[in-house]
Amino acid sequence: MEKRTENFWTRDSSILLGGFLVTIFLIVYIWWPLAEEYLSYIDWGGPWWLYMDWLLIGVFLFMSITIVARANLKTDVLIVFVGVCGGLAIESWGTQTNLWHYYTAERPPLWIIPAWPIASLSIDRITRFLDWMIQKLEGRTQEPIHSSVFATLYWLVFASFLTLMLVFVSPTFDKSYTWLSLILCILLILTPTDHRFALLTFIAGAGLGYFLELWGTTRQCWTYYTLETPPLFAVLAHGMAAVAFWRAGLLVKAMSGRLRDGKWRVSERRVTSDEG
Repeated sequence: MEKRTENFWTRDSSILLGGFLVTIFLIVYIWWPLAEEYLSYIDWGGPWWLYMDWLLIGVFLFMSITIVARANLKTDVLIVFVGVCGGLAIESWGTQTNLWHYYTAERPPLWIIPAWPIASLSIDRITRFLDWMIQKLEGRTQEPIHSSVFATLYWLVFASFLTLMLVFVSPTFDKSYTWLSLILCILLILTPTDHRFALLTFIAGAGLGYFLELWGTTRQCWTYYTLETPPLFAVLAHGMAAVAFWRAGLLVKAMSGRLRDGKWRVSERRVTSDEG
């Protein structure tokens, strides 16, 4: 785990918040008809506060606060990149197999993709906060929680999720997208790199995912084939997606590190050769 500055607000926080607000502005500007339709439901001449979507505002403010907390562009840029790629893959799978659909009938809608990297940044902060809380608890009790506890919880949680996933996606077993998703989830579950951090990431993703899914399904922005608002699988799937994104980030770091090492060795050999 990379060491972060102790300050809540860093220089990178301003850059990240600015990028976040610009992204929101561009979404509203480019897809203005959707924003206009949404605003038309508010009675601005009457008690407008009764028509405001306070759940959306609350989620928006929460994610705004969390993404700027101890921001570090060196790591956050990778989280954003993985979030965009992963979000596009997940939305393509879900909408192409009709597990869920959006009210705009796009498969997938591009305006929802930026929500994935934003949520990924927020989940990263929540996960690290949970890990910090556990460390504080261990410091007070002077008894670190044994790794076997996290390993046991890990297998219980992820085995339960996989069972639920098999049931939920069973109507789409004839789709290659579904089999690719299942194989990826199974591989990720069977090859844990850190039981503790994976479990905390899953919890953070599912926690934030509940409010995102509650908003989206109750406002009929997107609808699952089960018509649940929201289905339990969809909530927990945010946790699995968060783990997948985290693992993908580790893989990218490892590959880039090896590439840098390879270049360094080549340059080293050239210098030695020149000196000879």
